[in-house]
Amino acid sequence: MSLERFINQAVSSWMGTEGPDSDIVLSSRIRLARNLNNYKFPTLAENEEASRVLNAVEAWAHESKGPNGEKLEMLKMNEVQPLQKRVLVEKHLISPHLAEQSRQGACLLSENEEFSIMVNEEDHIRIQCLFPGFQLSEALEAANDIDDWMETSFDYAFDEKYGYLTSCPTNAGTGLRASVMMHLPGLYLTQQINRIVPAINQLGLVVRGIYGEGSEALGNIFQISNQITLGKSEEDIVEDLKSVVKQLIEQERSAREALAKTSNIQLEDRIFRSYGVLANSRIIESKEAARCLSDVRLGIDMGYLKDISKNILNELMILTQPGFLQQYAGGPLRPDERDIRRAAMIRERLRMEKNKL
Repeated sequence: MSLERFINQAVSSWMGTEGPDSDIVLSSRIRLARNLNNYKFPTLAENEEASRVLNAVEAWAHESKGPNGEKLEMLKMNEVQPLQKRVLVEKHLISPHLAEQSRQGACLLSENEEFSIMVNEEDHIRIQCLFPGFQLSEALEAANDIDDWMETSFDYAFDEKYGYLTSCPTNAGTGLRASVMMHLPGLYLTQQINRIVPAINQLGLVVRGIYGEGSEALGNIFQISNQITLGKSEEDIVEDLKSVVKQLIEQERSAREALAKTSNIQLEDRIFRSYGVLANSRIIESKEAARCLSDVRLGIDMGYLKDISKNILNELMILTQPGFLQQYAGGPLRPDERDIRRAAMIRERLRMEKNKL
């Protein structure tokens, strides 16, 4: 299979479009946690009860279409191969926790993969909407539409005092996790990120890596999300996060301007060296690839590199992950083989970009 065809099949369609402030905010995500009334939560449920939840959702999905008429595809975790699960995690369509569920876990996907519904993860239902760029309010509206649509068929576990009840107390109340994926190379290169992250944490938000809790901020990509779900409305949670993200966008742009004024030739050299590494390497590890891709994306956004798609970072940060590399190769690869494949994929993707000119 050609790389172009593989990309078209493998990368979610929403990743090929640009949203507001997409030079800094790669994506916006809303996740709603819900549980069904009169069922034990997944953390306590026996296999038989979890199976009844799965069957109920499957029957509903078979008879339903999304709020906008989308067809839903159900993927049962016990029927999905380990490599395919890894790819779904790398695309942010399911959580690592759901990927480990071998019994009654499942995921419902919309055709464009803009939204997914996880079943029997930590909670019975987890609704997730992903939008390109800075579109938290739009993602919230879409998630609420799906939530309302599901609530017409399911009786949620809800308490007048505590709101939506969840397996983990930190998710109770709204059950809402709002997050943005941000590319912040300017703040990293000017060494401001080390003081900004603790300040964000003090505001009731959390800064994580690209794959959430416990993951590393590869390629200067940081995920920023709310921690508080109880005692605030969904709109207030999203507005608080938006306020901080807007400040980060301003600070990142200021940092980039400062670099261009005070270290222009050094910055230009760094960007073109990274491009040279990506365009010519025969072996490249994931951390080095992420760093170089971050530099190249910065070069595109700041005008140093011309005629290269801004979506290249979005695509290659996904396509060069272990699951995707092995899927493209058609089977398991050793770490050293993945490094060779990663370099080849990046070179080919850059050649594709040149051929468009």
